[in-house]
Amino acid sequence: GTRSAVLNTEARTVEADVLSRRCVMMRLVDFSYEQYQKALRQSAGAVVIILPRSISSVPQDVVRQFMEIEPEMLAMETIVPVYFAVEDEELLSIYEQTRAASASQGSASAAEVLLHTATANGFQMVTSGAQSKAINDWLIPSVEGRLTGLGGEDLPTVVIVAHYDSFGVAPWLSHGADSNGSGISVLLELARLFSRLYTYRRTHAGYNLLFFASGGGKFNYQGTKRWLEDNLDHTDSSLLQDNVGFVLCLDTLGRGNSLHLHVSKPPKEGTLQHAFLRELEMVVASQFPEVKFSMVHKKINLAEDMLAWEHERFAIRRLPAFTISHLESHRDSLRNSIMDRRARIDTKALTRNTRIIAEALTRVIYNLTDKGAPADLQIFTDQMQIQQEQLESVMDWLSSQPRAAQLIDKDSTFLNTLEYYMGRYLKDVKQHHVKADKRDPEFVFYDQLKQVMNAYRVKPAIFDLLLAVCIAAYLSVAYVAVQHFGLLYKMIQRLSVKTKQQ
Repeated sequence: GTRSAVLNTEARTVEADVLSRRCVMMRLVDFSYEQYQKALRQSAGAVVIILPRSISSVPQDVVRQFMEIEPEMLAMETIVPVYFAVEDEELLSIYEQTRAASASQGSASAAEVLLHTATANGFQMVTSGAQSKAINDWLIPSVEGRLTGLGGEDLPTVVIVAHYDSFGVAPWLSHGADSNGSGISVLLELARLFSRLYTYRRTHAGYNLLFFASGGGKFNYQGTKRWLEDNLDHTDSSLLQDNVGFVLCLDTLGRGNSLHLHVSKPPKEGTLQHAFLRELEMVVASQFPEVKFSMVHKKINLAEDMLAWEHERFAIRRLPAFTISHLESHRDSLRNSIMDRRARIDTKALTRNTRIIAEALTRVIYNLTDKGAPADLQIFTDQMQIQQEQLESVMDWLSSQPRAAQLIDKDSTFLNTLEYYMGRYLKDVKQHHVKADKRDPEFVFYDQLKQVMNAYRVKPAIFDLLLAVCIAAYLSVAYVAVQHFGLLYKMIQRLSVKTKQQ
């Protein structure tokens, strides 16, 4: 991406022939990677991409095309400032006037272009902020909480994990509704449901439940990595050191009619991990036949800079783990896009997926199948049903704010609210703050993620030149006129003298 932030250039649209040292404005509906590269090739002074207020109003093929382009924009380093702005009436007015001026230059005659260029009003785009600077020490905050099982000290633990941060080409506009607001929504709903079950001795299971909302997920799951190091390497007593049944990672669960269980190593029969897989298959087949369920096996590729899924962090430390998602591939562009907005979430699908996971998890920790419970038994009904309204409100809250990792610190309102929400249902809720390991992968964060850009209505520079020429011409004409008037006056005087002498 770009490291530059400061600009002070005249506005143009891509229709103009010359974009050099101009601020090129593009609307998302007209955006293409070829036009973007054209602006960079011509050494544009800056690029401003105008996003619609509602993503749902944009044709799906346009959204899909932009999501495919985003990784290319992120991978290509450029010194040209690139800004994204959400449209409003004033911005659209500036764009339309600039486009009209740019288009007229390409279709008119040379004289008309010269006249229009000299007389037309333009816009000077100016930012007043400082140049971007690297952030040296970046803290990753995460939140954990637990429900302690009923029974002996050496109870097995089930870990439920979801990363909360979002990612995209413009951090301040990365709302991450599906990736991974949906995962956090499901985690919080599971915490609410099982906190009720664990309140009463009759329904208190013999499993510890450990909930972890991790930070730095979009940067190789840095929060999870450091959390594991603290719990496995730097402490004598931890639920992760004892008897871990499995780790369930929640990722992108907000839409679609499919669910995929991503594993690094297929679970062996007789393990709790295999039991959960079996229960998932049973619940989907008996209660939700419209859902396509499959297990996706992908080995961990340590040669890659970035891990594919969060469960791989646990698998590297030899903890049984998997990720459940409606995406079949970790390379889906939805996971790293500013187009991942609230409008793309199907609340009914999110509620259904939450219920599938809750039903399967309950059947495992209460051993219902071996106790003879029928496959179509619906556990979460009546007073214990999944609350779609609550899922909606949590999704509204999560997707109403950018959650890029650079924006979340230990004092952020989002993090404190998340901690408070988890504290309503879980015990021993606390935040973790760790410094990022910048070598895994190599990355540097910069400040200046949001700038105020002012648009000044101005005459073009050639207008000043033409005005100067006109003034010079006027003064020249005046000077010549004065000179001629002086000569004429002298001639009249001479004639007057001669007339008197005669």
